[in-house]
Amino acid sequence: MVKDWILKVESDLKIGKDEMLTDAPVTDAICFHMQQAVEKYLKAFLVFNNREIRKTHDIAELVEACKEIDNDFDYLYEIRADKLTMYVVEFRYPGEVLFPSLEETREAIEIAEKVKMFILEKLCRLEFNSLRREILWIEWHGGEMQSLGCLYTGEFIVYPVGENG
Repeated sequence: MVKDWILKVESDLKIGKDEMLTDAPVTDAICFHMQQAVEKYLKAFLVFNNREIRKTHDIAELVEACKEIDNDFDYLYEIRADKLTMYVVEFRYPGEVLFPSLEETREAIEIAEKVKMFILEKLCRLEFNSLRREILWIEWHGGEMQSLGCLYTGEFIVYPVGENG
């Protein structure tokens, strides 16, 4: 189940990051996908810890649910991950501001990447400590995470997480 959440997250990240490389990035769609990525990573952590997931898009609510398991999730407030909640509604429909700026969009991608690293590291540490489910590992090179490896009932998957991942 956690694998499925991570695969969906990677899809959101890829869509957003690929779109950012175009000549005219659709910033509202990119920011929406970054919000979705953060939301799904938080839900993956909750699923991993056998917690019920409420139907919500509110990042702060999900962070609070994760904090019940691990107080380190306060870090997500420091990087302003909860700010991404606004991209679920505010920019999805016509309003005062139609599109986030390129600067805001780059920040949304950066936040989503930081959340990704934070959650994957948490999942790996929990997995090594508990050995209850799929086995996760992280490959590091030069102080940066390069890939996440997962073994799911005989199926080995590597998730690249470096700059090109």
